[in-house]
Amino acid sequence: MRHEGFVGNSENLALTPLAGDGSSRMFFKITTGENGSFCGVMPANENTKKGLAEALAAFNIGSHLKKRGIPVPAIHSFDPENGFILFEDLGETLLYDELERNKKKSGEHVWDQARETYKEIIELLLYMQISGSVRFDRKWCWETQRYDKKLMLEKESGYFTQAFCQDLLGIKNLPAKLSDEFKDLAGRAARQPAVYFLHRDFQSRNLMIAAGEIRVIDFQGGRLGPLGYDLASLLIDPYAQIPPQVQQELLEHYLEHLCTYGLDDLAFLKGYKSLALQRNLQILGAFAFLAKQKQKVFFQQFIRPATLSLHHLLTAPDADDYPHLLKLTEKILNLLDK
Repeated sequence: MRHEGFVGNSENLALTPLAGDGSSRMFFKITTGENGSFCGVMPANENTKKGLAEALAAFNIGSHLKKRGIPVPAIHSFDPENGFILFEDLGETLLYDELERNKKKSGEHVWDQARETYKEIIELLLYMQISGSVRFDRKWCWETQRYDKKLMLEKESGYFTQAFCQDLLGIKNLPAKLSDEFKDLAGRAARQPAVYFLHRDFQSRNLMIAAGEIRVIDFQGGRLGPLGYDLASLLIDPYAQIPPQVQQELLEHYLEHLCTYGLDDLAFLKGYKSLALQRNLQILGAFAFLAKQKQKVFFQQFIRPATLSLHHLLTAPDADDYPHLLKLTEKILNLLDK
């Protein structure tokens, strides 16, 4: 930081550790006596090669999104040797935090006001998906370069099966036809054009409110993918628990703006439910892994809402038919209720 001109001497520097949510990276609030405050991020110690790759992706993708006019935090400095990134300090208010405060004040009426905020977020999302794909270099990605069927089967339905059903819940005898349903689901989801910028974790704990504006964080997992996935991430977010009727209103708002970009809303809708199911499976796999393997108990409270969301998607009037997954989901709800 001294080399970059952010601080004159170490006596003016103060570091305060910050919680990393589901990430293994290390986060710090860095205050100086001269230039205010910053957010520092260091790779986790557990896998140096992986950590450096993730940090480089965060730097490259974050710099790109900033240039494209997406409200991500400014990157003040990056050290490719150790993966340290110095970000703009956006404060401490997550969209999730704001929702929780307002729920305590207003109860179910929170969505009377929050739906307008979410409409702004949806417009921002669509802009990010389209503008972020312009001159996006797939070599920046540290995991896969594109959201595809292989990823769906390994990192989403496979994650759901292993981390959630088997490791967390102890379900050993899964339906024999379940893998066929997952292949069918992934096949349907993979038909959507994977040519747009995909955040892949676009939800209320990766959106911040700074100076009254929505800001996007945790974008280092970005790659190319279909439009519907990030919208589903936002609408079925177990942290926010958006009521179904509000989800529908927000979906329609997205479709209206999709048409202004000259994109086909009917083609989008054909694949949306499949992508929402894929995202829901990923959520449950991730929550189970974080709760059991990482011992992060915060995530346990969201497992039942996420399972209810999966059941809702599977039983919707226009849902595709996945009888074995539906039966398994009902079994899981019974286990969670015990």
